Amino acid sequence: MKKERKTGMKQKAIVSKIIVFILCVILLNVASYFFFFRLDFTADKSYTLSKATIDILKKQKEDIAITAYFSEDLPTQLLKSRNDFKDLLIEYKNYSKGKVSFNFINPNENEPQEKLAQGEGIRPVMVNISERDQEKQLRAYMGASIAVNGQKEAIPIIQPGESAEYALTTLIKKLTSKEKTRIAFLQGHGEYPNYALKQVVEQLSISYQVEDYTIVDTSEIPSSIKTLILIDPKDSIPPSHFTKIETFMRNGGSLLIAYSNLLGALNQPVLQNLPDSTMRNWLSILGIIISNECIIDAQCRRVVAPTPQGSVVTRFPFLPVIKNFANHPATKGIDAAFFPFLNSIRITPKNLLVKITPLAYSSKKSGLVKPPLMIDLAKKWADDDFNQGPQIVQVALEGPIAGSGSSKMIVFSNGKFAVNTEPGQEELNKDNINLLSNSVDWLSDDTGLIELRTKGVTYRTLDPLEEGKKEFIKYLNVLLPIVFILLVGLIRKYQSRRKRIRLMETNY
Repeated sequence: MKKERKTGMKQKAIVSKIIVFILCVILLNVASYFFFFRLDFTADKSYTLSKATIDILKKQKEDIAITAYFSEDLPTQLLKSRNDFKDLLIEYKNYSKGKVSFNFINPNENEPQEKLAQGEGIRPVMVNISERDQEKQLRAYMGASIAVNGQKEAIPIIQPGESAEYALTTLIKKLTSKEKTRIAFLQGHGEYPNYALKQVVEQLSISYQVEDYTIVDTSEIPSSIKTLILIDPKDSIPPSHFTKIETFMRNGGSLLIAYSNLLGALNQPVLQNLPDSTMRNWLSILGIIISNECIIDAQCRRVVAPTPQGSVVTRFPFLPVIKNFANHPATKGIDAAFFPFLNSIRITPKNLLVKITPLAYSSKKSGLVKPPLMIDLAKKWADDDFNQGPQIVQVALEGPIAGSGSSKMIVFSNGKFAVNTEPGQEELNKDNINLLSNSVDWLSDDTGLIELRTKGVTYRTLDPLEEGKKEFIKYLNVLLPIVFILLVGLIRKYQSRRKRIRLMETNY
């Protein structure tokens, strides 16, 4: 009877545990309906929505319809992009409390759906796929369109390995914002107009109202302009214009200056300084010294140089590749930017209340040369030419820059790095565009979207191993599971033997 009673109690305990487990599962499912969360173990939080995106979604009052156009028969590496984008849309839907809705369409399913995708601005790309041991090409679609109140915008291609969060959030902000922040390219002193920066303006126009502005002596710079941008002024700037710029900054306006004191180009035989010094003098009052020297850098682009025997590809130190960036929102995520004919910057603080931060440097193997000098594409450079160490090429200023108030300012010692000067010119390096756009965002936008522009998924490769270690790890992977199984088997056999002996010794 005691044995039966114990058996009954054990069965009841097991049933109770099962019931408790089922109740816990039900409660977790109910809780997951009301509370949404994900665990992201990536170092750069690639799969976690930023605070800026969450804030925008939580404040959303408009219904947002997102249509994702993805082919279904994608290769494995592209199929991951589809799954990641779907996970992203689920988060958008949850954080917006249902204001964001989405559906997926396969444009390859039939011709009407393919025409619909193309009509929405989704571009097909040709990809190679294997089918029955044969290689064939597929016209693949990986894009999306966003619709709000009858207005539509498209993401033509969602690039593999890149986060779609920035593009998606900025388009939502663009479609739902009543007014865009104004930014203006200053004109009247030989600056590049905004149409000369085609790629930069296209990117900035998503979030800002971009325009040209010329200072008028009879009025102040409008306070509705958030950021004023000066790209490579070549002419003298009157003192009255600097006074108006200072008033603009005292009232909270931001300023971006991309200025070089050099006249140089690949098709010009002589590198020389600009005769005008009004910009340099004004910047020096703020503690920013644009030198008369030109940076040469062993870390540079290559050019085709003519020789008596034909032509050769050689390094050209006057075109530095800048890879050394500070940990700052204006430079976050930038890998490499190309700058033609750079001045160096020295910092001599004038107002201790103004914070001056160096943002970008040339490489350790940098040198300085003083114009005027002849440009020789075929010159052989020696290591001793690059002995001046890193040179500052971009700085940020914060605080009472114009004497009172609080404002922001960024200075580049080059104005051509983001310029498309000729129709049909090859596209600029992506990070050149991102660097200027990031800087404008830091000056103009307080939503935090700046951190999303260069957000992406980082794939880290394994460290290289010696052949001996590779062999050891290979055999370890093969033998260790076998040894583990044998060990578990021996332990189980020993435990069974001990149990059998105890049962045999039990005196009934």
